[in-house]
Amino acid sequence: MSVFRLFILSLLTCFTVSTLSAQSDKEQLANTQLIGRDTSVVIKDSTQKKNVAKKHIPRIATNRSWLIPGWGQAYNKQYWKIPVVYGILAIPSVAFVYNNNMYKKTKFAYEALFKAQLPQPDSTDYRLIDPQLRGLSISSVQSYRNAFRRDRDYSILWFVLAWGLQVADATVFAHLKEFDVSDDLTMQISPTFNPQTRTPGFGLVMSLKNPDKKPRQVR
Repeated sequence: MSVFRLFILSLLTCFTVSTLSAQSDKEQLANTQLIGRDTSVVIKDSTQKKNVAKKHIPRIATNRSWLIPGWGQAYNKQYWKIPVVYGILAIPSVAFVYNNNMYKKTKFAYEALFKAQLPQPDSTDYRLIDPQLRGLSISSVQSYRNAFRRDRDYSILWFVLAWGLQVADATVFAHLKEFDVSDDLTMQISPTFNPQTRTPGFGLVMSLKNPDKKPRQVR
């Protein structure tokens, strides 16, 4: 009788241990599945964020070009254009500095010559005139003054146009960055014949990058 009780007790003990072990395995499996799902969700989210981050936005290139010349080209990864941009902007900048300096000199020379020709001449500033302008007549100095002032104003206009040109360049190439130029885009021209009018013609077949749709034919 004692042996039978011992056997029953051992059997219950084994059953309990096996049940607890099975429950522990189920819990570990569930936790593993949850971790796997969480990991997949994290990977999926990170992949989506990475794809969103890689998207090229033309508005960013435009705004950056307005702020700093060449910054939009750097956003488009066209680094070779940056020296070209600054070279184009440097031309009207140098022209502005030169013409502005010459305008100040010719303006001062004109005013000094004008004072020297008054009924009561004032030659105080005459000796301060630039040596290259001292031997010219007052009409010639006036013409040079007007020409340098005009060229100075034109250099400002050319600088603004050059700035706008580099903004337009960054904007256009930012839009073309997302333009599809893969092999799936095709356009073919083939001869056709119209049986109703009995006249030949040409057919234009355009294949867009959409495998679900058939090529569209335009005649």
